[in-house]
Amino acid sequence: MNIKKNVGNTDRIIRIAIGLAIGAAGIWFESYWGLLGLIPIITAFIRFCPLYCPLGLDTGCKK
Repeated sequence: MNIKKNVGNTDRIIRIAIGLAIGAAGIWFESYWGLLGLIPIITAFIRFCPLYCPLGLDTGCKK
């Protein structure tokens, strides 16, 4: 399966930082809501965000 990458390097760093912060907050507050931090981390590592497609965004491509 060939997925067009639409997440750039700066976007990846921000997503990882936000994902870790959400996960840490989940641990701190002992809540399963911290698992939502996996979403930005996964999208950072696969370099694809499905929400960007309908919005027409692409931070990974220099034009």
